[in-house]
Amino acid sequence: MAETRVYVDFQNADVKGRVRLICAGTTQDLARQQTQLRKGLVLTLYADDVDFNGRPDELEVQGVVEYSDEERCWVAVVDWNALHHVSDKGGGSNNGVDIGPSPSPARSTR
Repeated sequence: MAETRVYVDFQNADVKGRVRLICAGTTQDLARQQTQLRKGLVLTLYADDVDFNGRPDELEVQGVVEYSDEERCWVAVVDWNALHHVSDKGGGSNNGVDIGPSPSPARSTR
């Protein structure tokens, strides 16, 4: 089964740091993928962002769905330390900045 990837507004978090799954992009992505929210569902959450050079580079993190009785809406629990740019998945592109090759260690001439 393909991963469910949904747009979120990472700034729309509750006091517990859970992302609210209520923005228009979220509901559109869920409807397009015919996904029903349920407790324990793992989603890949993403939002628009740019790299250091101004090129599009989405932010992404996995979240686990739960219902918030206090908020009266679905939310996703995320590990904020795992939030990353999509370009970082492929081996650390330094957010689109080319820093060149690693320097070679000094060699002895003896």
